[in-house]
Amino acid sequence: MERTLVLIKPDGVQRGLIGEVISRLERRGLRLIGAKFMHVTQDLAETHYAIHKGKPFYDGLIAYITSAPVMAMVWEGPNAIAAVRQTMGATRPTEAAPGSIRHDFALEVGRNLTHASDSIENGKAEVDLWFSSPELVHWERSVDNWIFE
Repeated sequence: MERTLVLIKPDGVQRGLIGEVISRLERRGLRLIGAKFMHVTQDLAETHYAIHKGKPFYDGLIAYITSAPVMAMVWEGPNAIAAVRQTMGATRPTEAAPGSIRHDFALEVGRNLTHASDSIENGKAEVDLWFSSPELVHWERSVDNWIFE
């Protein structure tokens, strides 16, 4: 069972899209196992985006992610990484598939509403960075047998 971190970034929170994102992931069949509404600290932002340090957009990215609350979540399911990224759409909203969240609600890459882990390894690392083990709820839904093989 794969796990992925999903962030509804400040623009998604400010625009009132938390429910829309959660609804689409639930309808897709993924299972929510952790969630918290929070302000991102400078340290957490710098650790999360360390791969981009030194790039021209880094300072703006840090300022942006710490500018307002985010909804941080952990979702799980078979092929969760690919399923979430497909549901979100391409990083550049104008390249996102019709029906994806970014296609339907975003115009620019700097305001693309969400973050989702891009690999199983990054999913594990990001979940561990943003959530402690006691913050994750291990549970089964009565419909899981109808969604997961």
